[in-house]
Amino acid sequence: MADASPVSAYSPAAARRIATTLFVTQSLASAGLIANATINPIIGSRLSGQDALAGLPGTLLLLGAAGAAYPAGRLMQRLGRRPGLALGFLAGTLGMLVGGVAVVSHVFLLFLLGLLLIGASRGAIDQSRYAAADAQLPEHRARAISTVVFASTVGAIGGPALVAPLAGVVSGLGLDPLSGSMFGGSALFALAGALIVLFLRPDPLVIGRALAGDRQETVAPGPPLTMREIVARPAAQIAAGAMVIGQMVMVLVMTVTSLHMHHHDHGLTEVSLVIGAHTLGMFGLSMVTGRVADRFGRRATIAVGAGLLVAGCLVAPVSLNTEWLALALFLVGLGWNLCYIAGSSLLSEAVGAAERGRAQGAADLAVNLTSACSSLGSGFILAALGYGVLCLLGAVLALAPLAMLAQQALARREGAVGGV
Repeated sequence: MADASPVSAYSPAAARRIATTLFVTQSLASAGLIANATINPIIGSRLSGQDALAGLPGTLLLLGAAGAAYPAGRLMQRLGRRPGLALGFLAGTLGMLVGGVAVVSHVFLLFLLGLLLIGASRGAIDQSRYAAADAQLPEHRARAISTVVFASTVGAIGGPALVAPLAGVVSGLGLDPLSGSMFGGSALFALAGALIVLFLRPDPLVIGRALAGDRQETVAPGPPLTMREIVARPAAQIAAGAMVIGQMVMVLVMTVTSLHMHHHDHGLTEVSLVIGAHTLGMFGLSMVTGRVADRFGRRATIAVGAGLLVAGCLVAPVSLNTEWLALALFLVGLGWNLCYIAGSSLLSEAVGAAERGRAQGAADLAVNLTSACSSLGSGFILAALGYGVLCLLGAVLALAPLAMLAQQALARREGAVGGV
């Protein structure tokens, strides 16, 4: 159960310790996940004997994350962030051990089981950003969330760099080199889980509840809201809409850009430059994004993010020049970042402490399902309609958060909308 002692109330020192712990553990998890994402298509193709199944590992990871997100949110709501996150890291540790054994024993179905466990783990540990928000004063929540999101930059850099050394370690033990990232990832997840158990104290959930009571935040006290009541809140609609649409557009464009470039005779160096610019946009400026959202407001930040998504989608198909594509994908990544961080912050404030876990889990369920559908659908759209039409579709979709913001602003002006 979550802590319940008087020392569980907010303090700047506790908030800093919790943010640091979550940053470190998210960095470890991100490194393990990205190290495996680098070679999972190769493993999928080898173990199945079919290149057509090379993309199945990524899809299963997304489905596992989607399936676990809502139960994980409910569990954290009931027991606290620390036990929920610890169980998430435990699932990832076991999943990577299972995956490593599958690679060594060449059992494809066992590999798929490991991927589902890893995906479920991600569905839980992605909610670390909400734990960081729980432990902070409302005016600093976006900054706390951005700190956890920025940790993915560590994984983006360190994950691929771990692949070769880990392969060398397991090769020296007489094991398949491709199992190195799985076994190494298992060690990283186990270390992260231990850090959560030891240092995520007091439980962020208790701090969040104490702050909600002490400061009488914008959500009125009372019995927990039903999901229908949560969805009816304008702020929850904007928050979830920003995260879901941002994820949809980002994955839709990012997934096939490298293939689009390959079809037009770009080399791997050029492809790496474009994807690197996209990753920089997604994670590299997160610390700035959090401060922007705290200073200028969540809705304004979402509006800017949606605008950048539209701009990136419109720029991408205009030219095959590498620098032009890099600019477009950077804009798409940064637009996603603004929508994700501001949307996560707004969702934490859109509902009371008694229902945050359920609402956040439901939102992450929608985000992960959207990601899986966009990943699968992008190739079909590219093949049937072309890259230009795909990007135009992304631009149209990105207008949705702007339309929602405009509609709600008009309704508030007319006195028709209450709530946050």
